[in-house]
Amino acid sequence: MNFWAAWCGPCQQALPRLDELYQRYQRAGLVILAINLDDDVARAQNISRKLSLSFPMLFDPSKETGRLYQVDSMPMTVLIDREGIVRHVHGSYREDDDELYLKQLRELIDE
Repeated sequence: MNFWAAWCGPCQQALPRLDELYQRYQRAGLVILAINLDDDVARAQNISRKLSLSFPMLFDPSKETGRLYQVDSMPMTVLIDREGIVRHVHGSYREDDDELYLKQLRELIDE
C-alpha cells in the first residue's frame, strides 16, 4: 500500500516507480493499492490520470485509512506479506529507496 497526497512531490516521484514494480511483478502476486488522503478528490484523480498508473487508486478524503495505518509522513509505503502481516514500512521516498524496495519485494514474493 502506498499512501500519498497531491501536494507531495516525492509522492508523485514514487508512484510511477511503484507502477514499474507492479507491472514487473504482478504475475508473481504483487498487489499495489495507492491510497490518496487529499480532501480534494478531483485534484488527486487528475494527478492519477496524468501519471497513467496501472494499479488501483483509492481515495480516502476522510483519512480514516491513514489513521488506521498511523500515516505520519508522505509518501508512506507499507509492504504486507501474503498472510496480511505488515513486514516493512517506509516513510518518505528518495530514488535511493528503489533498490531496497526491490530487495524487500523479492523476498516477500519468494516466500
